[in-house]
Amino acid sequence: MNIGYRYYQKNYNLPEEVKFCTKCVNSNQRPRITLDNDGVCSACNFAIFKDDEIDWDARKEELRKLCDKHRKKDGSFDCLVPSSGGKDSGIVAHMLKYEFNMNPLTITWAPHLYTDIGFQNHQAHIHQGNLANILVTPPGDIHRKLTKLSFENLGDPFLPFIYGQNNMPLQMAYRYNIPLIFYGENSEVEYGGSMADAYKPTKDWKFKDKNIHMSGLPPEKFLDYGISDQDIYQYLPPNEEKLEKLNLEIHFLGYYHKWNPQENYYYCVENTGFKANPVRSEGTYSKYASLDDKLDGFHYYLMFIKFGFGRATSDAAHEVRDRNITRDEAVKLVGRFDGEFPEKYFNTFLEYCDITEKVFWDTVDSWRPKHIWKKVDGNWLLRHKVDKTGVDD
Repeated sequence: MNIGYRYYQKNYNLPEEVKFCTKCVNSNQRPRITLDNDGVCSACNFAIFKDDEIDWDARKEELRKLCDKHRKKDGSFDCLVPSSGGKDSGIVAHMLKYEFNMNPLTITWAPHLYTDIGFQNHQAHIHQGNLANILVTPPGDIHRKLTKLSFENLGDPFLPFIYGQNNMPLQMAYRYNIPLIFYGENSEVEYGGSMADAYKPTKDWKFKDKNIHMSGLPPEKFLDYGISDQDIYQYLPPNEEKLEKLNLEIHFLGYYHKWNPQENYYYCVENTGFKANPVRSEGTYSKYASLDDKLDGFHYYLMFIKFGFGRATSDAAHEVRDRNITRDEAVKLVGRFDGEFPEKYFNTFLEYCDITEKVFWDTVDSWRPKHIWKKVDGNWLLRHKVDKTGVDD
């Protein structure tokens, strides 16, 4: 049994029987997701709750009161928004500034390698959206080493980006004395995952050591792999004493404003100069999400390898919940695009991580769980698919 699969068994503890949500196309292989007795996933049930139970006008008043509490009168920044310039973070910063009269500082943790459209959108949200911004770019050699280690040991080359995305805003909040941070949606409840924070507006910054977005591996664990304290510092949050002194609060705009990725796209096209890609992203049918990074597709491809669902599943499932498409349409889109290999930047990825194509595929194959994948005539095939065309369906 290989290292990848041993880690998979220990950390994900997913059910051996693969099932799909009866309302959307989510799989029970998505970490932390649950299906109820009717086979409906937690994300779909939360979408029903958003439609039927939440008074969004009342939630907006909650947000207004929160902003009134934190708004500063001396012209200094009164909230911080981690923002790439994409459609989701873009609407957060712009709405806070122009609807709630806040003065946000946007913080961007740079992608591994910017795409042209990603950098254009980053610049547009600063200039056309009229938003202040700090772009933080980690040292290239260290970031490449961490990316390679994450790919080989965790099956996710995106972990160094996730570290910076989560922890650099905390460093900047302390540095600029900004006690209020706004993220967009709570991705766990919107896409399917832990419901622990589904009914509250805040994120617990003290949860960093077990952060579910970091695969349970905080950045300081990389000290065991030869990364120095100096190298890892920029990926760490400030110590808890500093953040407690700041009285830091982290809020999700999605608690106060009904979250809809497609509507966010339309908002940012109109208000922040956001542009979609002229072609769809590899692995899905959409053109306006996660456009910034040339290595982005490998994060989603490894997700497909480890869990049997990919980028198209995540996109289509959300669009079913948002009532933009039917489940039947989603099933067809997943069947057509899910798991598509990100060929466009494959050589770029190999060069960035300094690995051979053989090492890449050996690593990828080490992460294939035996209850999800089956080798037939030398080819790896999914045992179960949402369109019922898996080899064991």
